[in-house]
Amino acid sequence: MSIEKARAYLKQYGMDDRICELELSSATVELAAQAIGCTPERIAKTLSFQTSNGPILIVAAGDAKIDNPRYKAQYGEKAKMLAFDEVEPLIGHAVGGVCPFGVNDGVTVYLDVSLQRFETVWPACGSSNGVIELTIPDLETLSKSVGWVDVCKGWRPEE
Repeated sequence: MSIEKARAYLKQYGMDDRICELELSSATVELAAQAIGCTPERIAKTLSFQTSNGPILIVAAGDAKIDNPRYKAQYGEKAKMLAFDEVEPLIGHAVGGVCPFGVNDGVTVYLDVSLQRFETVWPACGSSNGVIELTIPDLETLSKSVGWVDVCKGWRPEE
């Protein structure tokens, strides 16, 4: 997988030594939470979509789900997740290790407000067992996010 790509990217920021390579798989929110020993909400999952302007990533809390009306209001089109076999060539990381670090040129990264509840979160690092714990300000910087969006549901107490 592309943990080497994520590691090289994070090295520019002096953060490569913070990558944890787990003995257990972290390929899903549930597996990652079990392997790390945290709640699933604190897993920062990275979702891949195709838009008319090219591929985008949305990093969201583990308990959040894309809300189609909010997505359409934000991006002006229906949510279209990348197919399994499109993810690695378009994003630069394979399913199970998709992260916002060291992605292909032309991929735009957004952070969902569902992450703002936490001091630290755990995004993947390019492999099915690589993770890193980051503060929200570090995630903002390292992901080179273009901004915060509110396109998810299921994480607010009232939902």
